[in-house]
Amino acid sequence: MTDFAEALESGADLLLSLPRRRSGVAAARRAADEWAARHPRTRARLLVDQRPGTPVVDYDLLLDHPGGGTVALTAPPEDGVPWLIDHSTHWAAGYLVSVDDVHVSVPQALTMLRSLSRRDASPYEDIVDQCLLSAAASEDGAPLSAAELQATADEFRRGRDLRDRASTLAWMAEAGMSGEHFEAYIAGIARRRRFRRDKEAELAPGHLAAHPGDFARVKAVWVTGANKTIADTADELLTSLAPGGLLTGPVSDAPLSGPASFGEAVVTVATRWEKDLPEALRGTQPGQVVGPEKLSSGGFLTGAVLSRTPAAGDPETLDAAGRAAFAVWLGQRRAAATVEWHWS
Repeated sequence: MTDFAEALESGADLLLSLPRRRSGVAAARRAADEWAARHPRTRARLLVDQRPGTPVVDYDLLLDHPGGGTVALTAPPEDGVPWLIDHSTHWAAGYLVSVDDVHVSVPQALTMLRSLSRRDASPYEDIVDQCLLSAAASEDGAPLSAAELQATADEFRRGRDLRDRASTLAWMAEAGMSGEHFEAYIAGIARRRRFRRDKEAELAPGHLAAHPGDFARVKAVWVTGANKTIADTADELLTSLAPGGLLTGPVSDAPLSGPASFGEAVVTVATRWEKDLPEALRGTQPGQVVGPEKLSSGGFLTGAVLSRTPAAGDPETLDAAGRAAFAVWLGQRRAAATVEWHWS
């Protein structure tokens, strides 16, 4: 018997021995990994089919054929259900997307869309990110504390203006959630939040050390307008702001409307991290007027850096570095993930 034929027979025995309940999937994966280590030439991968609406799971074993291509091995147990009925619907029919080993059903995706907060990303990217976070967070087996769950639920309700029990129950009814589903939903958010907090704290010092320039505190003023004529009056405008104390007094991140004599110009005086400044101002010397610079979004910008404080290892800076580092980490995970959308 050839090595591959031996692997097929042994693989079938493996599949028949695996637990067929969702609670046993982790043990099944460990058993499959051990089997794959004994048959390295097959480069075996275990696929798990978690059927919607049932605790029963099925397995396929993918093996590299010596002559090229992939062989899918399936060994359904003798449970008395005819194969034609058991497999009349494709395993992915109830799913919207699979991200590595995480499968998202259409109802789960709709629930995700109700809580997505990243306005800089498409719903597709955000759903994929939630899958990656769920997979990473699931590796942490530490139980959630009552305080973590309560804080997550309170933040969730505040974010949706659910001020009392009645409004929360109304939201749950609209979302089609039972009390049990809502508790599981909040627990999932809490676990992802804890993972993210811990990962940010882990990555922050290294990211800050590698990118100290990104986290200098910079006080700057810039003027934007729809046309280039703003450049002719920008110097005068910046000078006119000084007597009013805008360049020396308390700093606000809110845009400040320029004097009427400057038409549609908008003036912003703010303290930002270096990386969050308009690109034209990053790295410029204090007092140097920059512009007019054409903006990719349209219009023009003229501005100046007023002061710059080098990055320090204080908690606020480390928090910012952690958020930036986490975005890089998640982007790398997203790029390496296998994503399959089940559109048909």
